[in-house]
Amino acid sequence: MYRGGPDPEFPYLDENVRYRFPDPLEAEGNIVAVGGNLSPGMLLSAYEQGIFPWYNEDDPVLWQSPDPRLVIYPHTLHISRTMQKILNRGDFEISFNCDFAGVIRSCSNIKRHGQDGTWITDDIIAAYAELHRLGYAVSAESRRNGNLVGGCYGLLLGKVFCGESMFSKIPNASKAAFLSLAQYLFSELDVQFIDCQVPTDHLRSFGGKELSREQFLCLLKNTYIMRRMS
Repeated sequence: MYRGGPDPEFPYLDENVRYRFPDPLEAEGNIVAVGGNLSPGMLLSAYEQGIFPWYNEDDPVLWQSPDPRLVIYPHTLHISRTMQKILNRGDFEISFNCDFAGVIRSCSNIKRHGQDGTWITDDIIAAYAELHRLGYAVSAESRRNGNLVGGCYGLLLGKVFCGESMFSKIPNASKAAFLSLAQYLFSELDVQFIDCQVPTDHLRSFGGKELSREQFLCLLKNTYIMRRMS
């Protein structure tokens, strides 16, 4: 019997197959379901239903739907004066989808205050790299002198962007990548909101607003995503 991570006995679901998760509104806590794998159809099904995987390496896959949830709308996106000057000066070379592998691997390796280890395991990296290959997962990169010093990644599903993680090797590098990506998503792709998942003060500083799980699921239902559940 497997100990942790994706269940090798669970069927592989390609990007065209969907899985019905339990209703998040009936969950007593943040965890909606346990088990399964990280195949494309499983992951896309989860995000379309307001759920995402978040678990420790020794755990089975835990499918979560936090309450409350944090989102950023186009009209709430906040760029501080300091960050606006940094962006205007071009302190960082910003690119999109030029090094997804480098970004997600750096997000996995970066040391974070108060955290022992990372939830971005090799299984997670492989799964999201496949979603990137299929055109769903995107990244933003910050470089200085050609070196990758910051970035972020997430899933773009129609008019919704689901942010996953970011990293910074020098001050403001991840902020520059995220804010540049957010501006592009809102102005060029007509994204209606960014799902920041779990509320933090850092994400609130970008203009994140808290929603109850019920409010978030209603917002998600009323926003065009890649595919509706039947």
